[in-house]
Amino acid sequence: MDTRFPFVDWFRNASPYINAHRGRTFVILIEGEAMASGRGEQLIQDLALLHTLGVRLVVVFGIRPQVHEALTAAGVEPTRVDGRWVADRAVMAHVEQVAAHQRLWLEARLSLGLPSTPLHGVELSVISGNLVTAKPLGVREGVDFDHSGEVRRVRASAIEGLLEKGSLVLLPPLGFSSTGEVFDLDASEVAQHAAVALKADKLILLGESEGLEDEQGALLRQLSPFEAEPRLQHAVPGSELARHLSAACTAAREGVARTHLLSWRNHDALLGELFTRDGVGTMITQHRYEQLRPATLNDVAGLLELLEPLERRGMLVARSRERLEHEIDDYMVIERDGMVIGCAALHVFPETTIGELACVAVHGNYRGGERGERLVEALERRARQRGLSEMFVLTTHTAHWFVERGFRAASLEDLPPLKREAYNHARKSKVLVKNLAG
Repeated sequence: MDTRFPFVDWFRNASPYINAHRGRTFVILIEGEAMASGRGEQLIQDLALLHTLGVRLVVVFGIRPQVHEALTAAGVEPTRVDGRWVADRAVMAHVEQVAAHQRLWLEARLSLGLPSTPLHGVELSVISGNLVTAKPLGVREGVDFDHSGEVRRVRASAIEGLLEKGSLVLLPPLGFSSTGEVFDLDASEVAQHAAVALKADKLILLGESEGLEDEQGALLRQLSPFEAEPRLQHAVPGSELARHLSAACTAAREGVARTHLLSWRNHDALLGELFTRDGVGTMITQHRYEQLRPATLNDVAGLLELLEPLERRGMLVARSRERLEHEIDDYMVIERDGMVIGCAALHVFPETTIGELACVAVHGNYRGGERGERLVEALERRARQRGLSEMFVLTTHTAHWFVERGFRAASLEDLPPLKREAYNHARKSKVLVKNLAG
C-alpha cells in the first residue's frame, strides 16, 4: 500500500526491532576520526534516540587523531611499535589532556536540550569514571612501553548499577592501576572487554570502513569468527581493521551475541543496522543470522504471510492455517532474524517410495541467493533418509527451474494413486520427477 509518508512504512517495519532492543545492552565504539571529521553531532543524536527507546548504552570513544594532532603541534614524535605508540611522560601528558577535553565535549553535547535541537526533552545522565582498571604492556621485544597499557578488568557491577539507573556510561581509552597510575589504552580493546564483561547484546564498532568485503569488493553481511579471523593475517598491525576485527571476533567467541562493523561516514549506519532486517555493515556472530531448519507450529503465521502473495498470483495452491498446522512436520523453513523468508515441504505417500516436493517459496526480497536450491537440497536429503527413490513436483510457473535441478518431465501416471486422483485438471500443472537413487 502506497503512502504519502515513506517514513511511516519504515517505522512499521522497524517496530519489531524497537521492541527487541528495549532493555538490551549495547557497547558502542566511536573512533576519534568520527569526531575529528564533524560526525560527532549526528552520532550523539542517534545515541540519544537509542536511549529514549530504552537501549542501555555504554559508549567508548577513541582519541587517536586528536592526540596525533596535539603531539605534532608540540613537536613530539612518539616511538611506534606495531602501530602502537610508546606513551612516555611527554606523550601521556597530551593523551590525558585530549581524553579529558573529548569527554567534556561529549558530556556537553549529550546535555544539549534546547527546543531547537534534536535532544529537546531528552534528559540524559552521562557517567564516566574509574570503571576500567589497567596494567602496563611492560617491556616487549626490548621496548619499554612505559604508560601504554592493556585492560586488566572492567568493573562490570559498577557499570550495571549505572545502567540500571538509566545512565549512559562513557568510557575513555584510559585505565587506572591499583597504584594510582593512568595508562593509555586501545579504545577497541576497552570496548571489547566492556562488552564481554557486561555480557552485552551487541558490540558496535564505528570506524572508517563499511565492513568486510569479499575478493570482488562486495560487502560481506555476516561471518562467524572462524570465517573472519583469517583476515587478521593480512591486516597491518595496529590498523583499524586489525583492531576492530580482533575485538569483534574475540567478543563473539566470548559470548557477545552480535558484533557489528560499521562506517561512521554513513550517516544512516547506526540506525540502519539496528532497525532494518538486512542492516548496512558486517556482522560477526557465533549464531547464524539466517538459518535453514525444520518448521514448528510457531512458524505457521510466518508461512501464511510468505505464501499469501504467491497464492494470490496463482503460483501456489492456497493452504489454510489448519492445513499448515496439520502438515507442519513436512516443512523446512529459512528464517532470517525472526522472519520466515523461504519454505518447502516434503509430503510422503503411504506404502510408496515416492514423495512430493511442494510449496517451494522464497520471499520476493530474498530471491537470487540460492535459497531455493538450499531448500530443495535439504528435502532431497530428507527423502533419501526416509528411503524414497523418487520425488515429484507439480508446477505451473517454474518448470524450467526444476528441470535445471535434475527433474524431468513426467505424466499423471507417474504420480501415486492418491495424488493422481486429487490432481486439479483446471490448473494444468506440469508433472516433474527426480530419481533419487545413487
